[in-house]
Amino acid sequence: MSLRLLFAGTPDFAVPALRELIDSGRTPLAVLTQPDRGAGRGRKVQFGPVKQLAVDAGIDVLQPERLRPDLRDLLASFEADLLITAAYGLLLPQWLLDLPRFGCWNLHASLLPRWRGASPINQAILHGDRATGITLMQMEAGLDTGPILAQSEITVLEDETAGELHDRLSDLAGHLELEQIRALEKGRMPRPVKQDDSLATHAPLINREDARLDWSQPARVLARKVRGYNPWPVAFAEIEGIEVRIYRARPGGDCELPAGQLVRGHGRRDAVIVACAGDSLEISELQAPGKKRVSASDWLNAHPDWR
Repeated sequence: MSLRLLFAGTPDFAVPALRELIDSGRTPLAVLTQPDRGAGRGRKVQFGPVKQLAVDAGIDVLQPERLRPDLRDLLASFEADLLITAAYGLLLPQWLLDLPRFGCWNLHASLLPRWRGASPINQAILHGDRATGITLMQMEAGLDTGPILAQSEITVLEDETAGELHDRLSDLAGHLELEQIRALEKGRMPRPVKQDDSLATHAPLINREDARLDWSQPARVLARKVRGYNPWPVAFAEIEGIEVRIYRARPGGDCELPAGQLVRGHGRRDAVIVACAGDSLEISELQAPGKKRVSASDWLNAHPDWR
C-alpha cells in the first residue's frame, strides 16, 4: 500500500522526520509550517528549517496563521491517508484530525505521558531523568493526550545539554516515524494504547527568567539548569557583581562559604568555582555581557583576581 502523506512541522526538530520521508521515496504531497518570521538584528524574514527543506525538495508549502475551516477544502483535495506532525506549533482542530484516512500522527520528544507540552527535552534534563525518548501518538483534541502508537527510548547522558539531546531525539523521531509507516504500508496499524493521565507531567513554555541561577540551591540542581537551558535561553547569574551567562558547569565539592560567593585560592585553572547550598558549582565556560563566550581558563587569565 502506497500512502498519500501530508507533513506539518516548523523548527529544526522536525527536519529529520521530513528528510526520512523524502529520502525513502515517501515525499509528502504538501507541507504545513508556521509563517515566516523575522530573525537577527535586522529582523530579516527567513524561511524556517522545515520550509527550507520542503522548498529545496519541490514540495508545496502551506503557511496559515491559523487552521481555519476555510482551509478544509484545500487540504481535503490532497486526499491524504495520513498527516504526520512534529513540532508544528499549532493545535490541530477536530475537522483536520478527522480528515486523513488514518487520522494524524504526532512525534513528541518524551515518553508520554511524562512531559506533555512545549519543553519536554528541557524538563527531562532539569528534573534529572535518566531516560527519555520519542512517542508516536494518535492525535486528538487535547495537548499531547492521544493514544500512544509506539515509543523509542534513549538514555540521557550525564553531561548532555538540551541542544545535544534535541539533536539525538530528532534523529530518533525520524527513524521511529519511518518504521511505523512501513508497518502501516504492510497493513499493520499500530495498536493504540491509552495514556495513563495519573502519570502525566507538564512541560511548560520556558522564558529567560527561568534560567536565572539561585545560588542557594544545591550544585546538582544548578548544573542541570546549565545543561537544560543550553542553547536557550542559557543559564545566567551574578558573580562578583557581573551578570554572566553560563554554558558549561558541573557540581563541585563541599563548600562552607556563603552561597553565591566566589571561591578563590583553590588552585584550579580550568574552573570558576562558586559556593552554593553546602557545595560548589564548577563553571568551565561562560560569557560576560558584550563579550565572547570563553573557557574558564581564558576567563581566569583575564581576571586574575578571580583565582
